[in-house]
Amino acid sequence: MKILTGNDLKTGAVTWWDGQNWSLHVDDAVDVGDAADEILGRESAARRVNAAYAIDAERQPDGSVRPAHIKDRVRALGPTVRPDLTRKPADPAALNWVI
Repeated sequence: MKILTGNDLKTGAVTWWDGQNWSLHVDDAVDVGDAADEILGRESAARRVNAAYAIDAERQPDGSVRPAHIKDRVRALGPTVRPDLTRKPADPAALNWVI
């Protein structure tokens, strides 16, 4: 699956395309298939997102979305040096998700 990621233009937060807007949660990301370039062009022109790009990902059996590349998994999860500050602070196995 192909998903889109970028940074919110106002806050700099990592965002994920959910099919209609940008979400802070990677699990909201939808498969854009062959429409990536069209969506990226439209969203960049609307100035809602900065430096957006398409990445490979896979939907896990539990419904969560896992980016294929470790760089994007770190972007999705948050800091790896402080698990309490990640997007999954209550999950003791959260850092296993990154590697």
